[in-house]
Amino acid sequence: MTVAFVEQAAVRARESPWVPVLGRPESVLDRVLSGVGLTAATWAFAASLVPSLLPRAAWLQGVVSGVTVVVGYGLGAGAHAVWRYLGIPGLRGRWRTASLVVLVGLGLVAVLFNAWKLVGWQNDIRALFGMEPTSPLIWPVVLVVTFSVATLLLVLARAVRLLGHLTVSRLARRLPRRLSVVLGVGLVVTLLWGLWSGVIVNGFFAGANAFFAPRDTTGSHSTDRPTAPERSGSPQSLTSWEDLGYYGRLFVRGGPTVERLEAVNGPGAKQPIRVFAGLHSADTVQARADLVLEELKRTGAFDRKVLVVATTTGMGLLDHRATDPLEYLWNGDTAIAGVQYSYLPSWISLLGDQEAVVDTSRTVFETVRSHWATLPEAERPALYLYGLSLGTMGVESVLTSVNIVNEPVDGALMVGPTFLNDLHARLGTDRDAGSPASLPVYEEGRTVRFSDEHGGLERGTAAWGPTRLVYLQHASDPVVFFSSDLAFDRPEWLDDGQRGPDVVETMGWVPLVTMWQVLLDMPGAGDVPDGYGHMYTARANLEGWAAVTEPPGWTVEQGERIAAALGAR
Repeated sequence: MTVAFVEQAAVRARESPWVPVLGRPESVLDRVLSGVGLTAATWAFAASLVPSLLPRAAWLQGVVSGVTVVVGYGLGAGAHAVWRYLGIPGLRGRWRTASLVVLVGLGLVAVLFNAWKLVGWQNDIRALFGMEPTSPLIWPVVLVVTFSVATLLLVLARAVRLLGHLTVSRLARRLPRRLSVVLGVGLVVTLLWGLWSGVIVNGFFAGANAFFAPRDTTGSHSTDRPTAPERSGSPQSLTSWEDLGYYGRLFVRGGPTVERLEAVNGPGAKQPIRVFAGLHSADTVQARADLVLEELKRTGAFDRKVLVVATTTGMGLLDHRATDPLEYLWNGDTAIAGVQYSYLPSWISLLGDQEAVVDTSRTVFETVRSHWATLPEAERPALYLYGLSLGTMGVESVLTSVNIVNEPVDGALMVGPTFLNDLHARLGTDRDAGSPASLPVYEEGRTVRFSDEHGGLERGTAAWGPTRLVYLQHASDPVVFFSSDLAFDRPEWLDDGQRGPDVVETMGWVPLVTMWQVLLDMPGAGDVPDGYGHMYTARANLEGWAAVTEPPGWTVEQGERIAAALGAR
């Protein structure tokens, strides 16, 4: 009877509608693991230790390794399950044993070798960036975080598989075997997608807004507010100091004073104009744009030599490394306008505020340009655009708008353009033959030129036209060079002769792993020294603005004096 019972159970298991597709039902905490999956996980762990664009903290390396290990395990176990499901014959006997020994042995050798090299690889990047070296003491943290992350993700994956089993088994009571599998898997996938897109993602952004919104009020009660009428938030301003937002308040009370400008450039300096509208300054984008226009009129911005419509990043940041150099270049005869569009920091805003930045950029620019275009051409200021990070997407949306065909801008400076920027991507793809992917040349530099901390604006062989566009980008900036194509395609910017000077020679390409590593580089891209990652120096911005705006009488000596003053800040 016992033998018959076992045989019947085996038959039922073979006929079970979910086993060939989902594997056998088991507890999410089952300690039984796939041998093929573990072998693949070993190779994945070794691959996760190779260097990327930026140095990694120990905890971040653990996150990278933990996710990579689970992905490797899943691919190995899944491939083995499909192999068995298709009935493809496998190796047997000595051949099977020998192949396992080779695969597992080589995997362990790879792990030991990469583990030994990890600290050295990280210190290569740190030395290049001018950072303090790390030590083998990071390994306990790396291992603990790797194990914790991998375990958590494996449990979640098994929970999803168990849900699939339950769904298919319920459907199989009333439906044919194959139909129950198709419908069950489809229902689970639909449920997970709905949770991801409708609950998890929306919940993440809602929570992020709730978390970061209070920070926007920091400094709203400060008495250190501007008194000059040329600034928003001053007693004469149409915008309230309290409504400007955290970064708006920093912007309007910052920058060089007239005394500082004259100490560098000589007499005749003007108080630079800075106007800003926060999210609380008005209820709609158009209302905030109208408010900024009125502030520009009030402060006399249209009588200045240079007017910049700047697109902020995330919470309203306008980087002083870019705004201060422009004011020094023109001895304060400038006006800069910005509008906040989000409460989120840049790396989150990059994912959730793409529509907001485009809408705000176009609305503000068109509102300002419409008035600017009515002024006599000989009397109105030169009109420029500026954006950092996600702000460059807003600038590109203006540059590609048909509204500026008849009244083009005089130029634009775009710093740290994101991987989401369509125009930037097209320029890189269509770059001139022989120019590197990390710093392209496009149409011999007639309109657009690329630069980094080491220069590059001089590389155009054609005459630079009256409208000058400059992209400032670092080869080590993951915000610029991330792409989902990294999963299966080696990027050109890692090829010989294409690699930038701030990307270590030891960085290679590993399918799937490199994409994940560069993705996780992004949140920390602003936590590295100036001149690397997403941190662009005042000197590089200064050179970009000098090339775009062409200040009269500009000399190298003047640039050195300004750079020294900016460094002293």
